[in-house]
Amino acid sequence: MSFNVPSLILKKRTSNELNHQELKFLIDGFSDASIPDYQISAWLMASFLRGMNQSECHSLTQLMKDSGKSFDWKKISSELSDSAICDKHSTGGVGDKTSFIVAPLAVSMGMKVPMMSGRGLGHTGGTLDKLESIAGLNLLLSPKEMLNCLIETGCFIISQSKDLCPADAKLYGLRDVTATVDSVPLIAASILSKKWAAGVKNLVLDVKSGLGSVFENIEDARTLAKSLLEIAAMADIKTSALITDMNEPLGVMTGNALEIKECLWI
Repeated sequence: MSFNVPSLILKKRTSNELNHQELKFLIDGFSDASIPDYQISAWLMASFLRGMNQSECHSLTQLMKDSGKSFDWKKISSELSDSAICDKHSTGGVGDKTSFIVAPLAVSMGMKVPMMSGRGLGHTGGTLDKLESIAGLNLLLSPKEMLNCLIETGCFIISQSKDLCPADAKLYGLRDVTATVDSVPLIAASILSKKWAAGVKNLVLDVKSGLGSVFENIEDARTLAKSLLEIAAMADIKTSALITDMNEPLGVMTGNALEIKECLWI
């Protein structure tokens, strides 16, 4: 099904909802480069200014998940069960390095943690940016390597690839350069498309609020937490959310390599 892109941008700009097929046309076109970045940037800004309802946000999440492969670990291996497949996600903040500590702790208690992480948005450092300060570390794993990691070590932290949520990876980068980072539906869709694709069945969300986070206002953080919980329920991911203070840097070090060093100390 084909649509006129300027008409879709105008529809969104005038506060109207885009249906699943219209969003699919935009995401598919952006993924295969048949729709240029400048038109997707206009749609992003219209969505940022006018917002998205939960139906749109759910459709966007599913479309970004479906732009690549997704995993059901229980079906892939009898050694893995839904109850054991867990993850955590932080919305980010200065010095936030908890994934590197929480994932091994969860594994030590019998959980399996397939973590697909993102890069920094705005002023917050990303999990992948920190990991890439380790020379030679490979963040792109094949499905077989991912399975081996889960069975043998209990966890992995990887980046998106051309096979895993590629549409989200492209949108993620475009949001960072179009001042559309702090949009609740865009954040929610980005976070949960990756968790959904990675086969996560149980999720804890760390939603930051304060001067060092994307959302300084606690009410904005609550709005994001509620949106994430609603979308996660639609994706059949058991999820809880905590709103935590980000008015001070976490830990005693900030900076990618320094934060990895601090985690090794811990």
